[in-house]
Amino acid sequence: MGLNQRLLDSIRDAEYIEPTPIQAKAIPISMEGQDVLGLAQTGTGKTAAFILPILDKIQTDHNKSIKALVIAPTRELVDQINKTAVDLGKYTKSRSTSIYGGVNKRPQDSKLSRHPDIVVACPGRLLDHLNQKTIDLSRVETLVLDEADTMCDMGFLPDIRKILNHLPVERQTLFFAATMPNDIRALAKDILKSPRTVQIGIISPAETVAHALYPMNEKIKTKCLFKVLETTATGRVIVFTRTKHRAKRLGGDLDNKGYKVAVLQGNLSQNKRNMSINGFKNGKYDILVATDIASRGIDVSEVSHVINFDIPNTVDAYIHRIGRTGRAKQKGEALTFVVPDDEFMVRKIENILKAKIDRRTIDDIDYGKTDVSGSRSSEYRGSGGGSRQKRQRKGRYNGASKAIRSIEEGKSSSKSHRYRKKSGNHSVNSIRDAVKTSSGKRPRSR
Repeated sequence: MGLNQRLLDSIRDAEYIEPTPIQAKAIPISMEGQDVLGLAQTGTGKTAAFILPILDKIQTDHNKSIKALVIAPTRELVDQINKTAVDLGKYTKSRSTSIYGGVNKRPQDSKLSRHPDIVVACPGRLLDHLNQKTIDLSRVETLVLDEADTMCDMGFLPDIRKILNHLPVERQTLFFAATMPNDIRALAKDILKSPRTVQIGIISPAETVAHALYPMNEKIKTKCLFKVLETTATGRVIVFTRTKHRAKRLGGDLDNKGYKVAVLQGNLSQNKRNMSINGFKNGKYDILVATDIASRGIDVSEVSHVINFDIPNTVDAYIHRIGRTGRAKQKGEALTFVVPDDEFMVRKIENILKAKIDRRTIDDIDYGKTDVSGSRSSEYRGSGGGSRQKRQRKGRYNGASKAIRSIEEGKSSSKSHRYRKKSGNHSVNSIRDAVKTSSGKRPRSR
């Protein structure tokens, strides 16, 4: 694709084997200097698709100025993009830095004063720097908007339009989104010049994810979650809730049951957020309970299941949530707890999937008056019952769904790593996105 040897060496070190579809299509276009409208889900390799052309371009430009600006919605995503820029640019002389809210601004001022080549930023803190004149974007050659649809969901569009006023009119713009609501279409039309569109599949959930619904009522959700976790063989699991309060409460309930669980929600300090994410990535925690906005940008390849404790409010949010599993061509399952009032949203999700989602029930659960007719039992009991911890010590893998069994085929040791007393970092080498999930108000801390 015309990349220089130093970048090829860093790609080799990262053990990337071949480009993903969006990389294969977007990188040559970006290298030509054209604007790109990239439509792809999370986990498809978007980050390397825009970072590699940027690094290739700036390595021959020795001017001390910010040459590329990447704007992303959350602190976690900003950190991951910045890490990718550092890792892939390690054999070049490029310098990259990240800026976001929720942390002391002075260290960021110091880094910006040293004229980094690449700045990766959240809109709120970037606008603060612009207002205080601690950053100069007048010589930016490439602008990247990553997960632009998420920034729209979070109410960042007014800030983005203000930031655009500080950028040169003549620049290259790379615009990436998983979905295209009307506001995002309007923004793309305003800022892109004769863009080349790169679309990887339809804007819908990844084909590597299997879907299932669990009809129930609100009162039994927590009991059903415990039962699903007890009877399903999983890797790491992300449980999504609709509110911060519910995430905190549910995390406490799981902790009391002896699960290795972390909580990720917007009220946490940056240090605690990092501890939750890093602990989930390295295996210290097996379950992450998260809200929609807080989870954007999580990139953990071993997430086997996403459980929607509460169904999301939009189809776009559903796509973003389940994008946490089935990444890098691995299989995953999305399990959604639904109450009668959720039926309208269920139909909208099924329209996107172009298929009716499997309905399941759970053995030994009293559903009361909830209609679960037409659902099949999801209980897959192996020989012997007992607690999950006991079954794990015996090495049994009870309850694996068809999708998850396929993950484990061909592995010499197929133990679920949820209950290992000592967890390691179970990284998977593949070409994947090195980074990678809604209220209308913009949270300033981001």
